[in-house]
Amino acid sequence: MTTDAPVISCKNVWKIFGDDPEGYLAKMPAGQSYDDIRADGYIAGVKDVSIEVGRGEMLVIMGLSGSGKSTLVRCFSRLHDITGGTIEVEGQDIMALAEKDLIDLRRNKMGMVFQSFGLLPHRTVLDNVAFPLEMRGQDKHARRARALEVIKLVGLEGREDYFPRELSGGQQQRVGIARSLAIEPDIWFLDEPFSALDPLIRREMQDEFLRLQEMLGKTIVFITHDFDEALRLADRIAIMKDGAVEQCDTPDQIVMHPATEYVRKFTEDIDKSRVVHASVLVKPDAQGEGDPVSSTATIHDLAPTLVADLREFIPVTDGTAVIGALSRQEALEVLVGAD
Repeated sequence: MTTDAPVISCKNVWKIFGDDPEGYLAKMPAGQSYDDIRADGYIAGVKDVSIEVGRGEMLVIMGLSGSGKSTLVRCFSRLHDITGGTIEVEGQDIMALAEKDLIDLRRNKMGMVFQSFGLLPHRTVLDNVAFPLEMRGQDKHARRARALEVIKLVGLEGREDYFPRELSGGQQQRVGIARSLAIEPDIWFLDEPFSALDPLIRREMQDEFLRLQEMLGKTIVFITHDFDEALRLADRIAIMKDGAVEQCDTPDQIVMHPATEYVRKFTEDIDKSRVVHASVLVKPDAQGEGDPVSSTATIHDLAPTLVADLREFIPVTDGTAVIGALSRQEALEVLVGAD
């Protein structure tokens, strides 16, 4: 994740479904709850959300069914027109874009992958992957070359002439990912892309996805309802409920400092030692003697040291310099799951 200006900036965004959502929002009293809005005959798909996505960041949006996560991402790409607020993509107010400019933005800047693979059954892997380039009007030889490149990237080399029915679920998902990568998007939206896969293939696809992100450095918004998946993939996690973002923070901070009772329930069964890194517990002013531990190590990784080491404070390094020390006692409490 970088610290550049945000690629997506979403400020006080509402998406209300109903007969006259704009009129309703204009006269709606401040502090109206989700249930109050529903009682008035409307649904708040997105409720006063402000969030930013940095360049190269992987933001995971999660929540239960009906929480608003898919609606919010559809607002980011203006597949839904918002009822109120503003959304800027690369500094452009997307609600102000003409239809032609919006189509250009989607075709040239955005890639989308959904849970349903959406492959064309009568087309081969190669032709499925090349399809968005064909829609863009790209030369046949150029689109074939690009399609072959991304097919190799996702590990499907040798299956270019297969039809979707001849592929496993995981392979079909790879075709969907390759197709979205073919247009070389700067921004990548993925809506529960692995949820239809069995656990083993799902884990393999997560590994593959992390490998691709390491290579490509895309700006990614990834939707899931699986907290373990979110913890594994995310730079930051946004947890949604009833259209609103309950908390948006790093995985470490989410599990260590849940902002609401709803978020706490998401984290209560998580092994915090596998999520929390030494950098989260470091005290910059604390002094420790002896060999330092890495700031990127999880508390689980440090378990042998924490059990055997009797130092009260253990120095922590970021790889170039010591940045402080962590309390062995605090780290042990995370390790054993103390509240």
